[in-house]
Parts: sequence; structure tokens; C-alpha cells
Amino acid sequence: MTASICNKGWYRFAHRIDSPNHGPRPVQTEIDLVVIHAISLPPGEYGSNDVSDFFTNRLGHDKHPYFEQLRGVKVSAHFFIRRGGELLQFVSCDDRAWHAGTSTHQGRNNCNDFSIGIELEGLDGDTFTAEQYESLISLLAVLAAHYPLKQTVGHEHVSPERKKDPGPGFSWLYLQQGLGWGPQFFPTRVIHSI
Repeated sequence: MTASICNKGWYRFAHRIDSPNHGPRPVQTEIDLVVIHAISLPPGEYGSNDVSDFFTNRLGHDKHPYFEQLRGVKVSAHFFIRRGGELLQFVSCDDRAWHAGTSTHQGRNNCNDFSIGIELEGLDGDTFTAEQYESLISLLAVLAAHYPLKQTVGHEHVSPERKKDPGPGFSWLYLQQGLGWGPQFFPTRVIHSI
């Protein structure tokens, strides 16, 4: 690993907030998938520390009525990108974050085992900011230099019966153009043209 990612999968340009919600990956697992998510807490409200608190098991469940349904839920993602582009990291990329849940990709179950999860501050179907795309593109380029990534997909693609994020407001074409990667790196049902 070069200086851009250091300390066993921690990206030095991300603000580090350690989550207890992670575990080891299966032995000799190739990390070859990125799963993009959207989250905001409460849904549709931005700018608070509630997502960080949720990923670190510090969410005040009495703070908002919506939070009661999250009591006892333990999840995390490797990265979280705020609306202004600020990048936070909760779990080392070398470890297994708890972001995809019940999931399947190209015949393989348990996507958490072999993927990196990136949460965008947002809402299913809503649009995302230019700053978020800029951070995401930069992050994906670095990750691809250090891990044998084969595809970047949405949570909706690996858990289609349960999840809809990041949804139709997310521009796969914009992401593809920003990275300059071929269509094989993105969900097959998305039409690409550069």
C-alpha cells in the first residue's frame, strides 16, 4: 500500500471514526466489489451527526420518533460522504463492514464478505451533490489502485427486494464519465455512453 491508504485499510484523507460494527473477512477473500448506498437520519434531513452516531451505536433513540425502529440495530459502512463532500471512514477496508445485509452479486451471497460499502448522505431516489460525486470519484480511483475491484453497484442491485438506494436520482453515467471506466464496472441494467 502506498501513502494514500495506510494503517491497514484506513484512508488517510478521510476523517476516521471507528465503528464497533465490523468483523474479519473470510480468509483469502478478494475485495472486488463496491456497494453504494444512500442514508440520512432522520430520512431527508441532512447535516447532523446522527448517521455517525448510528454507525457507532451512540444514536439517541429518544431524539426523534423515527429512531425508535433503529433501537438494537447494528450496522456500519466503510465510508460516508456528506452533502458537502466531507469523507468519513468507520471501518478499515481490510475488514468486513455491516452494510449490505442479505445480498447477492453474480451468484455470490453475503456481499459484505467481499465488498466495500460507501454511504452517500441522501435519500432513495433523490439527487446527490457535485461535491459528493467529486469525493466518490476520487475515493473509487484510490480504492481501485489498491483492491482488485471488478464492479461498483448500488444497494438496490444486490438486495433488490429490500432496498432501493441510491435510486434513480443517482447518476451512474456521471460516475462512469468521472472515472473513465468501461461499462463492465457498473450495473448491467444501466445504459452507458461516453
